Amino acid sequence: MQDWKTAFRSFYYANAAPPDDIVLVPARTALLVIDIQNTYLEPKEDDAETKRWGPFFKRMNDTVIPNTVRLVDWARDRGIEVIFARIACLTEDGRDRSLSQKKPGFNYLLLPKDRPDSQFVPALQPKGDEITVLKTTDSALTGTNLRLILRNIGITDVIVAGIFTDQCVSSTVRSLADESFGVIVAEDCCAAATDELHRHELEIINMIYCHVMSSDEVRACLPAGQPAQAIST
Repeated sequence: MQDWKTAFRSFYYANAAPPDDIVLVPARTALLVIDIQNTYLEPKEDDAETKRWGPFFKRMNDTVIPNTVRLVDWARDRGIEVIFARIACLTEDGRDRSLSQKKPGFNYLLLPKDRPDSQFVPALQPKGDEITVLKTTDSALTGTNLRLILRNIGITDVIVAGIFTDQCVSSTVRSLADESFGVIVAEDCCAAATDELHRHELEIINMIYCHVMSSDEVRACLPAGQPAQAIST
């Protein structure tokens, strides 16, 4: 049976040695929840399109949202910083959006920051002084002050959950890795439009930019009584 050390291997890492165990330190770890917003759970413009997206809706409702709620609760209980990132423009007409969000097609997004469809789903709401960053780019790091926030807090390792695996999640993971953060992707807290796209992107980013784990495996990286130690890569 595969675990995170052998699963999601691409051609590049098919024969690579298993990575070392990872031990997370709560004070230096953040959980970043990306773009689990109301707009993505709404029915599509017609019945046929809604049906086409049916597997995505099912994965979100049955797997991603419940697992992410549990991961967020675990992080809060263990003193891990929980941070949210959502797509939201500052202007009503979206003139502040990046070019990728202005282009026609699926990635065209006009989500003014105060509109209901741009908010996080009800099950995943920030609590207390948990930080939310607003972005008009795919990467939550490139288009916001998140880099500065993480450095100021003393974060070295980031657990990533959210959507879409092959778009904003992947872009954020690559940006974090380029900035020398240790990155873990909780694969059962993520989704792409299809399972094929989801799995393919995980194979691409795994071992190079992050380590891909289940949420149960993520929690096992923080055993009770574990001494302070940085992430292993």
